[in-house]
Amino acid sequence: MRRRLLAPLLAVLVLAGCTARPAAEPAPALAGGASTLPGPVPADLALRPPPGTAPAAPAFTGGLTDGTPLTAARLWADRPVVFTFFSSWCTTCAERQDALSELARRHRDRVVFVGVAGADQADELQDYLRAHRVEYPVVVDEQQTIWRSYAVREPPAVVLVAKGGALLRGWPGGLDAAALEQRLGELVLAGSG
Repeated sequence: MRRRLLAPLLAVLVLAGCTARPAAEPAPALAGGASTLPGPVPADLALRPPPGTAPAAPAFTGGLTDGTPLTAARLWADRPVVFTFFSSWCTTCAERQDALSELARRHRDRVVFVGVAGADQADELQDYLRAHRVEYPVVVDEQQTIWRSYAVREPPAVVLVAKGGALLRGWPGGLDAAALEQRLGELVLAGSG
């Protein structure tokens, strides 16, 4: 009797083992998503005060590449922010991006870099971000409403916002990494200029 019950039970266990599917591997994190948000502000961060005449930067909330909401004012409440406006199809953007990515890594957590991608396809944007090792948050601005609020007509463009939200400077046509690093020293990072 035991043998008769044991055989069907073993058959069920064997079949269950053969048909069980392995757990799906988690999808890799999207470049420019929540995993790229900055860490805590360094305790030794020394900043220059913004000029009292600087206008307020346009505030916005947008979705990162993985859909995570990003509120610009929350970032600039603690530290300066550099917005880089770009598109994956922009050749000037691509020529400058590797050096900008390296600059962002050097200043990580002291100055937040945020990409604002407009007029892009999701797969092409991901290819661009991975190819150029962009390790900072990227807002997807499909309708280019953020671009318009910063008077960006075409990529590239760079905008520098001081801690607290004062709009310090914008560069239509962008800026190479060496010039941007010099401006960071002159305008926001004390002891760097």
